[in-house]
Amino acid sequence: MLLLAPAPPPSATTTRRKLDGSAASRVRCSSVRELDSSPSHGALPPLQEAKRVVLVRHGQSTWNAEGRIQGSSDLSVLTPKGESQAETSHQMLLSDSFDACFTSPLARSRRTAEIIWGSRDKDLIPDSDLREIDLYSFQGLLKHEGKEKYGDLFKQWQKNAPNCSIDGHYPVRELWDRAQSCWERILAHEGKSVLVVAHNAVNQALVATSLGLGTDYFRTLLQSNCGASVLDFTPQTGGRPPSVCLNRLNQTPDSPVSAESSAGRKSSRRIILVCQGATQNSSEGSLGGVGYAPLNMLGVIQSQKTAELLLDLKVNSIICSPQVAAVDTATAICEVQEAADCLGADCVPRYVEMKNLLGLEIDDAFQTMQKSLGQIVQSGWMGGMEHIKLHTLWAQSEEAWQALVNELPDDDAAESDRVVVAVGHPAIHLALICRCLNLTMEYMASFHLDDGSISVIDFPDGPKGRGVVRCTNYTAHLGRWAVPITETTEDNDES
Repeated sequence: MLLLAPAPPPSATTTRRKLDGSAASRVRCSSVRELDSSPSHGALPPLQEAKRVVLVRHGQSTWNAEGRIQGSSDLSVLTPKGESQAETSHQMLLSDSFDACFTSPLARSRRTAEIIWGSRDKDLIPDSDLREIDLYSFQGLLKHEGKEKYGDLFKQWQKNAPNCSIDGHYPVRELWDRAQSCWERILAHEGKSVLVVAHNAVNQALVATSLGLGTDYFRTLLQSNCGASVLDFTPQTGGRPPSVCLNRLNQTPDSPVSAESSAGRKSSRRIILVCQGATQNSSEGSLGGVGYAPLNMLGVIQSQKTAELLLDLKVNSIICSPQVAAVDTATAICEVQEAADCLGADCVPRYVEMKNLLGLEIDDAFQTMQKSLGQIVQSGWMGGMEHIKLHTLWAQSEEAWQALVNELPDDDAAESDRVVVAVGHPAIHLALICRCLNLTMEYMASFHLDDGSISVIDFPDGPKGRGVVRCTNYTAHLGRWAVPITETTEDNDES
């Protein structure tokens, strides 16, 4: 049974609700998919050296603004907002010495690529397979027109897109095949750092196929306008396909928690995974601070920056690991939430319940390992005791994830919005992301989280539906203390 204990009081106005064992152990399925195999990247070509690929979706287009279905049509252009988003992405990626830029030939994507690429002397590389998903008769329609004209077919496209046939074609299946083809050319390029500027659906497909995920993951790994996703490819011996790590998903020019955040269906149910701030242990190169290690000065700043970011939302509950760094980070978030009226973010005081969840606690042994969790999962060097501890972490993450999902009410009428913040060590959050996506333990090595980062998971179909990942490892809110989106992975065990 998962144990819950009251957290230290962050302020006198905090309200709490005791969770009993039965509530903590209720099981709700947050995804309708199951994936039984470990990561498979068999379709990727072998590499001789490490490669980083940064995927960026185009800025807002005229048809985005109108709510019109674009598909692979080329009749829309960037809006002034879209141009501004592209310029922000240009500044965000300015320090990176990309070796090449692949781009969709469609105008909205190519213009975004031109702005981001700036004065670099290498030519853009157009690739027709990077065009947006082909939607045939649906292209050009407003969404209400699609419902009126195509009825059940349009409903199937919204509910079960991978198995939806339009004009005799299966668009999602075709898109996945194109994405596999794109990786052959992108990874064959001699450059070690490659920029790819394309579209929402095709970037989703590129992320999914790189990780060995099938068409069921369509619309699960979101891509907002000018959102950047970073993939690291590491060579393997014996001519095997490279290992792949999603360093971050959908880092956007705008806040990922604001009402203006684009992409995906609107959702009133949300879980935000907050990685605790840095501790002395994490600054010394281990997996991060655990146990009794308090936040260091950087960690204090990171927790305050995260609290400021989350001020855009009304947080209902904060669930944190009982370890000191997590409690300190959670307390900072709670105190800022409760001061929302004084800070001008709300017209009335906010009341936040804060609880400790022992399932978010991680073993102290992880702080002594001088390698990334990805290397631990892939092991080879790892002894039996560490392997047991990792399996223990994975096992406890199942009940921890269920406890977080249980915080989201089933009844849409019960509350207009429900935001649950979970605060803990990056290692447990890696496991929670895999639980959300119904992946196996081995997939923990396919994601990366930094101290002070946030990951956002929406539940547009309620807590019994599947979780939709809006972003992972978002750090832009940390300002000058953010981990650069294009930080090199060379000689860095933590990347």
